[in-house]
Amino acid sequence: MTLRVVIADDEDLIRAGLRIIIDSEPELTVVGEAADGAAVLPVVRRERPDVVLMDVRMPAVDGIQATRTLVALDDPPKVLVVTTFENDDYVYDALRAGADGFLLKRARPEELVRAIKLVATGESLLFPAAIRSLAAGRPTTDVPGIARLTSREGDVLRLMTRGLSNGEIAAELVVGQETVKTHVGNVLTKLGARDRTQAVIAAYESGFVSPR
Repeated sequence: MTLRVVIADDEDLIRAGLRIIIDSEPELTVVGEAADGAAVLPVVRRERPDVVLMDVRMPAVDGIQATRTLVALDDPPKVLVVTTFENDDYVYDALRAGADGFLLKRARPEELVRAIKLVATGESLLFPAAIRSLAAGRPTTDVPGIARLTSREGDVLRLMTRGLSNGEIAAELVVGQETVKTHVGNVLTKLGARDRTQAVIAAYESGFVSPR
């Protein structure tokens, strides 16, 4: 199956470069572009992509607000933030808004391709150490769903913060992958999280797992 990608970036050169890389992959195809966050929604509604590459700093509507708009759709695409700076509050805010991961603009072409495929599957976390670094130093806050996790669901969440896939978590806990999939689903439901990234952020923000 070919993954459909939309590129949202205000720089023509960046969009052109990303398109060349993506279209060179037989399993990926660019189906649309947007030069501002305000233009992303119409393109997504028309093209129904699997993944949106989202710049965070755009002139009229930034990538954070655009991400909030996309994740509120009935059938939202995955959102992969593409940014210049790793330790950027804009990136963290975009992740909190619902982005599924982020990638630096200086990443190699093969890293971009891998990131798109990884985000599309949603089975593991993209750059867990970088997300932990972004969460460090921020004050903890109450996340009610944390208290509702069972002991085993807590174990699964801790392993999710390390970026482990379902198969790796299953091996670590010596259980079946279907069991892990059920636990992951329960964790997301109890935390009100859209995906693993949101669950991991909740784990850090609640103090359930320390990012330090």
